[in-house]
Amino acid sequence: MTEPATETRALRRGLPRVAGGEPWPPHHEVVVPARVVDPTPGAVAAAVAPDVPPTVAAPAAAVADPSSAAATEGATAGAVVALRRGLPRLAGGEPWPPAGEAVDRWARLEPAVVEPAAEPAAVEPAAATAADVVAAGSAASAPSAPATGTGRAASTAAPTEAPAPRTLFGIRVRTLVLGAIGLVVLAAVAVLAARWFRDQPVGQEFIAAFPGETHLPEWAPVGIPAWLGWQHFFNVFLMVLIIRSGLQVRTEKRPTAFWTPRWNAKRKMSLALWFHQSLDILWLLNGVVFVVLLAATGQWVRVVPTSWEVIPNAASAALQYLSLDWPTENGWVNYNSLQVLAYFVTIFIAAPLAAITGVRMSGLWPKDAARLNRAYPVEWARAVHFPVMLYFVLFIAVHVVLVLSTGALRNLNHMYGGQDAVNWWGFGIFVVSLLAIAGGWIAARPIVLAPIASLFGTVKGR
Repeated sequence: MTEPATETRALRRGLPRVAGGEPWPPHHEVVVPARVVDPTPGAVAAAVAPDVPPTVAAPAAAVADPSSAAATEGATAGAVVALRRGLPRLAGGEPWPPAGEAVDRWARLEPAVVEPAAEPAAVEPAAATAADVVAAGSAASAPSAPATGTGRAASTAAPTEAPAPRTLFGIRVRTLVLGAIGLVVLAAVAVLAARWFRDQPVGQEFIAAFPGETHLPEWAPVGIPAWLGWQHFFNVFLMVLIIRSGLQVRTEKRPTAFWTPRWNAKRKMSLALWFHQSLDILWLLNGVVFVVLLAATGQWVRVVPTSWEVIPNAASAALQYLSLDWPTENGWVNYNSLQVLAYFVTIFIAAPLAAITGVRMSGLWPKDAARLNRAYPVEWARAVHFPVMLYFVLFIAVHVVLVLSTGALRNLNHMYGGQDAVNWWGFGIFVVSLLAIAGGWIAARPIVLAPIASLFGTVKGR
């Protein structure tokens, strides 16, 4: 009797079953009938079985024959899943293995395991079925049917992301708490060191030589005029809202509304950014008026150092503050040297830095000026703008603490009441100004800002 003609063909290999492994299955050849396009599952499984490890070849029958898998469902107590099908084993053939179902024994034998995020979802060789061996590469080239089991199939799902840390204005709450504790400890050490130095002879001689303030020229104005009090209120009002809107722009992930100017329909910005830049313009105008009036009335001499003696006197004032034996305050006539330096830095250094960096990041900056953009990169502006904002926050906090702790009624009369007296007039104006600032803070939301912004452009929601 003549034996049927056969031919030898190399088994197609696919992706490795584990990360970093060799292509699967191992390289070998199979003997198939000649000119057979779609061999039977049993023939191919029999040809492959000699080279397959025992742990993999054992369940081959159950996978190759769907009916036998269904018959053993009660015995294995596993979940019934659809067979994964991939590329045909031979050119022009059908996807392999044939359509059917099998019992996922791993649902009973193995708990669900979440693989690390860096590892690809793969089945280990010892856990693979015979269909996985025959269908090398099917996992990477064809979509699989959704698994209904809760075992090994679930273990290859994407790992659950860890909950995001709690933040305040984009800064982790834990970082803020640790930073606050560190500042308290540092302040305590500084106070102890300052008191120890003041008790030493060298410290006493230093304070005697530099009491903490320099003398003003004879022509220097005395007192604080009413316009300076109004400028002070406008500046505080705008600065608080600028800080609020700046933090909102920095932390906002999905803006709810956008503003487009009428003169340039291609530019679009969030409503919060429009509010921030509008406040910046008003703040700049108020600052220009403030500097012009300082120069015209001679008040500049109270906030601009006119002698190098301001440096040792500022150090003396700082030492007195740190030792909690504060220098005598007489802001109606003259500021101490530390105040003079703080006001000078705020008015003539920090404010211009905030302005020029803010303009660079705003929509007013020309986008097509390549040479200008190379000379003044936006990355530099971003790196400077936020620390300047932090400086203003620190200045405001220290300023408010010193005003309230060095004779609140008299200081508030200087700043708001325009008089050198101890009464409640300046305090009342201060309370009204706080209510106005709080009202502006509360009103700074889309329902109020959108109608105002629509007067200068187009406002659209997301």
